[in-house]
Amino acid sequence: MQVVADLKQLWPLVDFRRLLTVRLVSQCADGLFQAGLATLFFFSPENATTATGVAAAFAVLLLPFTVVGPWAGVLLDRWRRRQVLLVGNLVRTGLTLVVALTMATAGVGPLVYVLALVTLSVNRFLLSALSASLPRVVDGPLLLTANSITPTLGTVSAGIGAGVGLLLGLVLPDGRPKDVVALVVAAALMSTAAVVATRLGRDRLGPDALVGTAEVRRALSTLAHGLVDGARYLVRRGTPGRALGVMAVHRFLYGAVFIASLLISRNLLSDPADPRAGLLMFSTVAAFTGVGFALAIVITPLVAPVLGPHRWIVVCLLVAAATQLLLVLTVALPAVLAGSLVLGLAAQGAKIAVDTIVQRDTDDRFRGRAFALYDVLYNAAFVGAAALAAVALPDTGWSRGVFAAIAVAYLAAALVYRTRPTTPTPTPSPSSPSATPR
Repeated sequence: MQVVADLKQLWPLVDFRRLLTVRLVSQCADGLFQAGLATLFFFSPENATTATGVAAAFAVLLLPFTVVGPWAGVLLDRWRRRQVLLVGNLVRTGLTLVVALTMATAGVGPLVYVLALVTLSVNRFLLSALSASLPRVVDGPLLLTANSITPTLGTVSAGIGAGVGLLLGLVLPDGRPKDVVALVVAAALMSTAAVVATRLGRDRLGPDALVGTAEVRRALSTLAHGLVDGARYLVRRGTPGRALGVMAVHRFLYGAVFIASLLISRNLLSDPADPRAGLLMFSTVAAFTGVGFALAIVITPLVAPVLGPHRWIVVCLLVAAATQLLLVLTVALPAVLAGSLVLGLAAQGAKIAVDTIVQRDTDDRFRGRAFALYDVLYNAAFVGAAALAAVALPDTGWSRGVFAAIAVAYLAAALVYRTRPTTPTPTPSPSSPSATPR
């Protein structure tokens, strides 16, 4: 199996193994935590049975991520990223335990929602740190291989955590205990990820230029300026900016399909009055999507080196378009499951290629900001998809016109991206005065 061969190539890199372990444990905890939120927001009897309700819930969940992104970029380019992984996971552990205690004693109220959103925001910060750190432990031709494995295995790990959380939601009786159990297990995994992070050297993950507290304060005070500088660099560099752009388009379209799938699972393929049946159906659909993510681990390392990451992105967009044409024809369960699997492959395959392009073609001085912008676009695109879904989708989630429009948009994105240059534009070296970060 190709993934085994790839892991054999990377396994001698000790710090890669440690960083991968941090990611897997951390994202498994993410899956457990988010599964509890999914049950709370989407599959309780009183919540999210309409397109507008689902869109509003996703907006609440994801808008904080877009706010965290810019701050993350400034800090990740100035703080030790290893310390970010350590402290961030400890902070998440504490927040998760407070959420569990609050739910066990006072039930679900405004404090639970606020703490959950803060915890999710810290999670996004950690994912930015993990992505920005990878080129520090892997370089050269193996970087594409590492990008094929680490984010995808992280997604699989999150899927396993989510599966455990959803299983608790199906097996345990309704009420607070099942949510509290899932949160306590998630907190234990978060603390484990923090411990594993200490096995990496304090300076191993960069950045190269560390600054004092006063400099960090000045950087935060000029946040907007720093973010604009990072965006301008990415645009001047060419390939990473275009990769982020196509990722945002892909995420927007994928988000619309995801929300449609949730509504189809709850309101069309199961009894709308039975949230447990809807949860089981959506879990099945999500599992097929997870299989698609896993297949990306196998297929991307085989295909991307032959085609190149840019052409692989085009192929993934075309494959995604085909899945939507299938849903134009029918919304039968086999078509929904097949479409979910193939779309999962296309989405994750394109993401692996985008990660590689951004990491490979971005200087380390800007890499933290690049992945912070990545996260802003990634989540803002999903919020935009939620807004589109609220307006365009019926409560059943299925509309031939919407799925046809999504297919056309995927095709257009593939054609436009195919015509763009695949070589980055040279930029001033770090030693050049014009290249000094402001």
